Amino acid sequence: MSLLEVGSKITPRSWKESKSAWLWGVAFGFLLLGALIIGATVVLTPTPGGDVRTGVAVADNNQANRDPGTSRRTAIVQAAERIGPAVVTISVVQTRLVQSVPFGSDFFEPFFRDMIPSYRYREQIPGMGSGFIISQKGYVLTNEHVVRGAEKITVILADGRSFTGKVVGSQPQYDVAIVKIEGEKLPVATLGSSGDLMVGEWAIAIGNPFGFLLNDTQPTVTAGVISATHRDIKAEAASGGIYKNMIQTDAAINPGNSGGPLVNAQGEVIGVNTFIFTKSGGSEGIGFAIPIDAAKRVVDELIRYGKVRNVWIGVGTWDITPYLAERIGTNDRNGLYVASLEKGSPADKAGVKIGDIIRKVNGTPVGDVNEAYRALFGANVGDTITLTVERDGKSATRRLVLQELPE
Repeated sequence: MSLLEVGSKITPRSWKESKSAWLWGVAFGFLLLGALIIGATVVLTPTPGGDVRTGVAVADNNQANRDPGTSRRTAIVQAAERIGPAVVTISVVQTRLVQSVPFGSDFFEPFFRDMIPSYRYREQIPGMGSGFIISQKGYVLTNEHVVRGAEKITVILADGRSFTGKVVGSQPQYDVAIVKIEGEKLPVATLGSSGDLMVGEWAIAIGNPFGFLLNDTQPTVTAGVISATHRDIKAEAASGGIYKNMIQTDAAINPGNSGGPLVNAQGEVIGVNTFIFTKSGGSEGIGFAIPIDAAKRVVDELIRYGKVRNVWIGVGTWDITPYLAERIGTNDRNGLYVASLEKGSPADKAGVKIGDIIRKVNGTPVGDVNEAYRALFGANVGDTITLTVERDGKSATRRLVLQELPE
């Protein structure tokens, strides 16, 4: 019997074995199909915070990817959100007197000045700066040069509200002014301290640069670092004010930023943005802000008295000229010669005498009256200062309490 024939014959016993094998095969197929379905369910069901493809938990990374706002809320963002509502736009109208000559007579004016009639007229000039609200009573801190000569002041909040402002006190030498507005539920900026600033820490300038070109009340935010502290600006570059211990920053400060706050990473005001050094007229990364600690002392005086009270020492001094140096027998021309002394004055009470030479004021060497004045900058009535005086070739330190200048 051939193999084919054997294979083609089905005996009763071989049928039973084939049927059993077939049933086991069907059962195994169902089991395999069930396993595949269960496996597919496990693979395709994402775990909490997991990967849909693998089911492996990667909650930290994917949560950040699904919610990018969490990782983008930097300290700068939070600081801007905290202070931004209290930053205001200060719009002013100033009037200046203009003298003009008839058209076409400019060329002849130098030659026939007395013969060519001229006329004068008042011209209204709009200006704009920044400021920030420091009290629920409506006090707004800004630079004095922002509101100087203003006949009309409008204060615009970030939320769009607009108020008429009034200057309640200003001090050109400190370049600080306080504007008062009447409003309810005013946002107030948090004032920090400028006494412990670190070079390299975040500095955020907030204000309204070129605000007259933008139809928007929201302030602009620029960020940089504290570039330097305790910067003294030379008198010839100061345009009339005295700028000592200034904060230097590379955060962009442009026209219109003046009077706005310089803020740290905690959202606290650390300075008042004031001016920049520039050749182009725009920001070149060298901006300066008045330290908030100094500004707060001026603000307190302005709110209480409407001015910064002049301090009184009670001495009259001369610069040490070559002639005077020869007469008093000194080769050192640095210092101030005490030529007069008011009885009962702080200097008199401290033991200063006529003929003394004041060499230092608060530890700062002084060569003339202007340097002495700058050394006293920031001192208020009630403060204690030191004078280093020379008498008969011997040096001594005199401590005196400043009083208000008598009327």
